[in-house]
Amino acid sequence: MQTDIPDMLQQHCVIAPDARIGEATRIGNFVLIRDRTVIGANCMIGSYVDIEGDVEIGDFVSLQSGCYITRGCRIEDEVFCGPRVVTMNDRSISHRRPGMTFQRHAPRILRAARIGGSSMLLPGVTIGENAFVAAGSVVTADVPDRAVVAGNPARVVRMVDPGEII
Repeated sequence: MQTDIPDMLQQHCVIAPDARIGEATRIGNFVLIRDRTVIGANCMIGSYVDIEGDVEIGDFVSLQSGCYITRGCRIEDEVFCGPRVVTMNDRSISHRRPGMTFQRHAPRILRAARIGGSSMLLPGVTIGENAFVAAGSVVTADVPDRAVVAGNPARVVRMVDPGEII
């Protein structure tokens, strides 16, 4: 794991001391990486990305500028998240409600999935392997492997072309 990131690649960042960042991973400016985060090798973390902690990110992942990765997310290898992708982990929004217990339900993004810019992944959803989420989609339910989904709520519109599968 990489321990020393050149200053020119991470200006004005806050990175938790226990965060582990893989070799050849690039970190943009104004990035927040909280505690218990593991980021694999050869990733690209764009500027203004917020990774809330207790997050696992595989190898060759690209998080474009402005992504918000909520606490507990799991992102497998070769995933692409376009600009301003947002993930959520609290189904009931239990903030300041003493009668409610927070239960984390973070999204999972499986290998080689592609998430278009400004998409929102609601709590507990799984994005399947090689799936494609169109830009601006609101994902309220699991996305099958190799499915293309679009809309609000996101619905399957077709399957990924075989030539696009890695």
